[in-house]
Amino acid sequence: MAFCSAPAQLSFPSFTTNSVAPRRFSVRMSNQSPKPTTTTSIFTSATKLLWGPSLPPGLLISTARTAWSTVWQLMMTQLAPSDSSGSYTRPTSQFRLNPTQFPSAASSELHLYVGLPCPWAHRTLIVRALKGLDDAVSVSVASPGQDGSWEFKDNNIPIRDKDKLIPGLDKANRCRTLKEVYKSRTGGYDGRCTVPMLWDSRKKDVLCNESYDIIEFFNLGLNELAKNPNLDLTPPELKGKIETWNQIVYPKVNNGVYRCGFAQSQEAYDRAVNELFSTLGEIENHLGSNRYLCGERLTLADVCLFTTLIRFDPVYNILFKCTKKKLVEYPYLYGYLRDIYQIPGVAATCDIPAIMDGYYKTLFPLNASGIQPAISLSGDQDSLLIPHHRESVGKAVVEAQNAV
Repeated sequence: MAFCSAPAQLSFPSFTTNSVAPRRFSVRMSNQSPKPTTTTSIFTSATKLLWGPSLPPGLLISTARTAWSTVWQLMMTQLAPSDSSGSYTRPTSQFRLNPTQFPSAASSELHLYVGLPCPWAHRTLIVRALKGLDDAVSVSVASPGQDGSWEFKDNNIPIRDKDKLIPGLDKANRCRTLKEVYKSRTGGYDGRCTVPMLWDSRKKDVLCNESYDIIEFFNLGLNELAKNPNLDLTPPELKGKIETWNQIVYPKVNNGVYRCGFAQSQEAYDRAVNELFSTLGEIENHLGSNRYLCGERLTLADVCLFTTLIRFDPVYNILFKCTKKKLVEYPYLYGYLRDIYQIPGVAATCDIPAIMDGYYKTLFPLNASGIQPAISLSGDQDSLLIPHHRESVGKAVVEAQNAV
């Protein structure tokens, strides 16, 4: 349920072009086209030699289509395992926590591994921030590598704010890749190396790599170390509602966008996209009279929905073909997104450029060119600071009910 990982060691081809020195332009030169790169010139000359100004011959097109389809199927099989109908089937997490028996904070030295593009890892960063666990749980931020795996590298970016989340080196184990961290645990490991991953530095072992287990642990299991111990995102009186919403949001929205993007048949895509937008419509109607999913109080259910919504217009609407509507076309959902984004501590966990870079440049089978689209206004972080006016949504309903 909670991992972000491309297939282990799935190598994608890397294309480079010769660099061209920047040119100085004058007014008289403004209508001139820039000179093509050497690689572009070679391709242009070759195509002119082979078939002149016309389109490539049909045999070449059909051969290329067959070859690409075959390669695409092979890559998607590793990237996104599917069932017999072509529907994406998310692998289960291998390291779980028992929610009724959390490990003792005193006996552990916790370190969190995340990747900024990943919505599942994003959940853990938000709860860590809301609970005030910055000092109790240190973080290493990995970057997507060329082969889709997670790696650590020194980006030489000056950090003015020590708490700012940017990709960098492995602070706990000094490993080069997340796979090396997993393999360094007692007994080793050869499975999928995913984020988020909670590491026990004292025991040198993976404590958990299931996002929901981690956010439950952060919410209740570390209160003795938290700066906001009184904040409870799973209050007992709302646990039933939280579970109900989780059973709706996870399969149809959180995983639903992936079922659209990773579908390997038209039937699988149609089924996933219809379920996704039907569910978004239901949530939109619900939020018309409720500030949050479970009423007037923020819960883990909201955190889980938020990390999908903030990626919706910049990524899922385009790359994953979730095209029936943009999130901005849902006034209550878009206001709800801005409401949570503006909660102190949440915005610092969000990095739209890193999210787009991680999806558009890493998921080669879905975007072979690596070209990123421009961010729409609805997905721009400045737009998320527009006042949401949702403080009065639930209160107005309660007042109306009391007046009857």
